[in-house]
Amino acid sequence: MTNRAGQIIRAKAPLRISFAGGGTDVPPFPQMEGGCVLCSTIKLHAYGTLRTRVDGKIQIHSLDFGHTVTYSTEDRIVYDGKLDLVKAAILNLGDRNSGFDLYLHSDVPPGSGLGASSAMMVVLVGLLKEHRGLPMSDYEVADLAYVIERKELQIQGGLQDQYAAAFGGFNYIDFLADRVVVNPLKICGDVMNELQYNLLLCYTGNSRLSANIIQDQVKHYERRNEETFGALRELKRLVLEMKDALLLRQLDKFGELLHEEWLHKKKLSSKISNSHLDEIYEIARKHGAIGGKISGAGGGGYMLLYCQDTKKHVVANKLHEMGCVVSEVSFEPGGLQTWRVGRTDAARSSAFKPSSSEPLREVVGSVAQ
Repeated sequence: MTNRAGQIIRAKAPLRISFAGGGTDVPPFPQMEGGCVLCSTIKLHAYGTLRTRVDGKIQIHSLDFGHTVTYSTEDRIVYDGKLDLVKAAILNLGDRNSGFDLYLHSDVPPGSGLGASSAMMVVLVGLLKEHRGLPMSDYEVADLAYVIERKELQIQGGLQDQYAAAFGGFNYIDFLADRVVVNPLKICGDVMNELQYNLLLCYTGNSRLSANIIQDQVKHYERRNEETFGALRELKRLVLEMKDALLLRQLDKFGELLHEEWLHKKKLSSKISNSHLDEIYEIARKHGAIGGKISGAGGGGYMLLYCQDTKKHVVANKLHEMGCVVSEVSFEPGGLQTWRVGRTDAARSSAFKPSSSEPLREVVGSVAQ
């Protein structure tokens, strides 16, 4: 494939909220007992732009971290803790005969708990496979993103984030020993609208390193800790009950199950919650939240809350008084999208403008073992 200088490819992939099952997607549990999650992507995204160049240089601009890295296509790429996700994607999919600029940013700050790093990994795979003209299915994109992030770079975590970002939508996802099955849920429009109306996202102001929390969780079940195994099995049960509650239009029950999910989730590791998060959650429950949980591995970032419709504004005001940033939830039905910018558009396009890093208001695929 011949690339002219200045050609532009863009990509975006949605972030996700996980309602139940997070933790059961973290190896080795899926291989031992099978995991499952219930999750939906939301209208917050990771973004990337690839602009070709002819001087044999590769330049990476991380607009969230304020980092820029430049090297030649002939240079040896080494992992040194600086933009390693991008370097790993280039090593796996990059064309060593052509240079390019990469501009990357996300709608949320790092450590949000919304799967932003994995969504960015999916964006990178999308950009580079489009650059090289490689035909890849959503399963192949998600699987490669998982392999690069979790196996090659040894960043501990589960599988759901890559598959959620690649496929998009509201999904029940099975994680089996040798494959992943993404099941899109057909939920009627009025139920989706009502669920969306009753949900709040609360940014707690704390970022956290999810790998440390997940490492603690893995340590517990590798030691055959019965409380950890019991909690994981309960989380699997709750995924099925929450899915049924949605399909049966039982939204208040869904909120109650969300609360139960959070109680079991906290049993996986003492690092998942802390006194500050517990206080935020208790205030929310006291003023009208039926249920809720920290999104992602835990420790901080975004808290998801399901509220009584007449009390949602009260909950939002109380959390605002505590210094939290509260925003609405808007579901995103689409997954990874890539597109090319026409030459006229490219000529007047700026390099890529960073967004604020402040928080905002049955097909089967194989898993590489």
